[in-house]
Amino acid sequence: MSGQSEHSKYGAAGQEIPISLEPHPGYHCSHFYYRWDRAVLQELSADERDEAADEFGALFGPLNNDDASAGGHPDHRFQDWPLRTQIGLVAGDKADFSLMIMDKDPLRVEGVNQGLLSSRLGEFLEPVYSFVSMSEISEYVPTVEQFAEKLQREGLAADSPEYQARVRGYEQRLPSMNQHRLCPAFPDWPVSCFYPMNKRRDPGANWFALPFSARNELMAEHARSGIKFMGKVTQLITVGVGLEDWEWGVTLWAKNPQYLKDIVYQMRFDEASALYAEFGPFYTTYIMTARDVLRRCRIIEG
Repeated sequence: MSGQSEHSKYGAAGQEIPISLEPHPGYHCSHFYYRWDRAVLQELSADERDEAADEFGALFGPLNNDDASAGGHPDHRFQDWPLRTQIGLVAGDKADFSLMIMDKDPLRVEGVNQGLLSSRLGEFLEPVYSFVSMSEISEYVPTVEQFAEKLQREGLAADSPEYQARVRGYEQRLPSMNQHRLCPAFPDWPVSCFYPMNKRRDPGANWFALPFSARNELMAEHARSGIKFMGKVTQLITVGVGLEDWEWGVTLWAKNPQYLKDIVYQMRFDEASALYAEFGPFYTTYIMTARDVLRRCRIIEG
């Protein structure tokens, strides 16, 4: 009995493992999708809808809530809100609107969902889909040393000015790139798309049976395809392994819906997708304020 207790409390080096809900590094990330019960909504008067709409709008904090947790002069009005929150109108009939929320504390993330469901308008909502995940720095992101080795394999001499400038530039960019992978500022772009995905384990196409070097090269090819859409599309990959039915969640934001179509189509020809990827349902969201969501859903007028 004592052996089990010691094993759960201490790591291999004998150091006590802290108990926490916060990942290190990374953030919790949840996508929620809802549908209105419009037949029951008809029972509310216009005044009751307006009053409920005010409560609905007050449930959501700022889009990017860095000021609430940063040093200096934090905005205490938002200190209990999640770090990232985004709401929008969902295209098609899979759902009516969506929420995307990120924070270190998963209870703060889930608190927004529960607050919404327990609100006045929550009586008329049906949750239709959710995806629970965490952000991380992928094992395929090169370290500075790996980046330098790659340049040498490509023929750059270690003592050349170009080699030294490129290594120094990568070293300077890497921290901000990794922070973007962990908890990016949500772009104020008009449209986003989310879909879950797996890597296949089929005979002859088993991603997890490939050596790391092969997987790394396939992901590098995939990344080169994505770079072509810089300035048009930005993405966040979150991990559902151990938390969800799907292994990864992909969130894309775009300056135009056409770019979503273009990037997903073109990147499916990469071997990492063509042979090894399985995709779940796609949810497209037009980003807007909470009150605009209610207007577009015809819950309120004006």
